[in-house]
Parts: sequence; C-alpha cells; structure tokens
Amino acid sequence: MKQLPATHALIVVDVQNDFVSGSLLVPNAAEIVPVVNRIREAFATVVFTKDWHPANHGSFAVNHLGKQVLEQIDLNGLPQTLWPPHCIQGEPGAELVAGLNSERAYLFVKGTDPGIDSYSGFFDNGHRKATGLGEFLKTNGVTDVYVCGLATDYCVKATAIDAVQLGFNTYLIEDASRGVNIQPDDVANAIKEMQAAGVCIATSVDVPGC
Repeated sequence: MKQLPATHALIVVDVQNDFVSGSLLVPNAAEIVPVVNRIREAFATVVFTKDWHPANHGSFAVNHLGKQVLEQIDLNGLPQTLWPPHCIQGEPGAELVAGLNSERAYLFVKGTDPGIDSYSGFFDNGHRKATGLGEFLKTNGVTDVYVCGLATDYCVKATAIDAVQLGFNTYLIEDASRGVNIQPDDVANAIKEMQAAGVCIATSVDVPGC
C-alpha cells in the first residue's frame, strides 16, 4: 500500500469493547474494524485513543442518586449527558476490540478525571487539561490528521473539531466511524458541525493508497 507523507497521521477514537459489544453500544460499531485495519497501513503515525474512566466518574448515571441514563446535569460547570458505566480502567470493556490492529500505534487515554468528561482525544470537555496528543503530533511534524472511530456524534466530533482549532488540516473518515444517534439526526448534525468548523469529510477511498 502506498504510504502517505510522514506529516499525515491517523487518529482512531475509542474503538473499545464497551462501545462495540458492551455497556454503551454504538450501532454497527464492529463494521469499522476492517476499514480501520486497511487504511492504517497508509500512515506512518497511528494514534489510538481510549476512554479510561475511574469507576466513580461523574458522567455515570449510577454515581448520581435518582438520575437516569441520558439525563442532563451540570457537572462542575459544564453540561453533561449521563451514561451507563463504561470503559472503566483495567476492566475488559475498556480494552480495544479484538481484531483491531493496534500494532506500532501510540495510545492516549482520556476521561481519567472523575470531575469532568473528555470526549476529545486532545482535551477534556472544558479544555482545562490537555492529554498531550496535540503536542505529540506537532513535535513529530504532523500537519494533517485523519480522524475516525466511535462515536461520530460525540468523541469523534470533538476530536476532529479540536484538531482544526489546533491548526491541523483535518479529515473525518466517515465510513470508518459510527454514531450513537440518540436522536435520528445526531450524526448528520455532527457532520454539519464538523464541516462548519473546517473539517473535510472523506471516506476511506479518499485516503491516498487505500
């Protein structure tokens, strides 16, 4: 397979067991695994992100008395959707799915602070702390990032928009991503939001060499 320039990197967001077959299912999530495995061969730099939550994380509905999954709360000054417990540190649900080729890839974890959620691979939701991903990419001379994974309307969207804001030429690989789509138009609206922010929408066939 033809290699992209070393200035191009692939960011694969949260392709973890709990999102594919566990407590927070993303519809049809397993379908992206062979696509990711194929396109990653074109990139010298491949990054995987993982949700890596403590069990007492503030985004879990069970940690708020009387609250239900998908209710909205204020979490330390930020709006927060409540989720079922997922991707808990050290538990099987937090691991990358079987069959996903993660060899020679860099790993960045997020969502480790129980007081704030972190959809983006670059920052927490309040941009109060960075994961180090942006600095890593810039230190390695990366100028263009291709983002894919789970879920299009949450963590993928946040990662792609932050990438643009950090100055990277940013592409969403749409067919290597899947969304939660709590409301029927959530994924479509997320794509529009990404486009408005400057993200280019692509598919795996648009990745040179793939």
